[in-house]
Amino acid sequence: MTHIFDLQRSRKNFLTLESLTQTIGKHNTILDSSVLIGENIKVGSNNTFYPGVVIEQQGSGKITIGDGNIFYPGVYILSSDGEIIIGNHNEFGPAGATIKANNSDALITIGNHGRYCDGASIIGKSTLGSGSQILGNITVQNCTLADGGTFQEPNPDERGAVLKGFGLARNIVLETGRVINGGGNFADFPIEQQSAYHPKLKI
Repeated sequence: MTHIFDLQRSRKNFLTLESLTQTIGKHNTILDSSVLIGENIKVGSNNTFYPGVVIEQQGSGKITIGDGNIFYPGVYILSSDGEIIIGNHNEFGPAGATIKANNSDALITIGNHGRYCDGASIIGKSTLGSGSQILGNITVQNCTLADGGTFQEPNPDERGAVLKGFGLARNIVLETGRVINGGGNFADFPIEQQSAYHPKLKI
């Protein structure tokens, strides 16, 4: 049975179970055999892959993954004609996340210590700075979220930019410490300081 699965994986340019264990699994944690990772994807160390994670590379697409990221169940990442670059110590999910680079000018770069969950979908030419967050069933296309501290930064107005809610965020540029809490077209909602939602923490 394993031979059949490995043959089918190879036909789709995914690593076989043995290759997955001996290459990616050597320096990362793979919690289930359902994890699918493409043969030519560059993966760092100390990443954690939960069941049902699919990271797929087709055609001229490129995917690079850094260190210490967590990929919860239901995460799907695809590059078929573009590039995806993921930094370090990010969380994708829980409750799913999708990242797609599927045209020639698609370039998605994600910094460090970000959170992207609850059905977030990232496409196009998007730059998500360190500490940024996408919280909710939001399609993010051609957006730039500025660097900042993580969600644990005591001063919320110094955290990475945040999109939360649901709907479509297209061509949005958010500076450090800013947030849009949207429900539909994010262009119709105000840009706010994150301190409007989170008090400054005392150190």
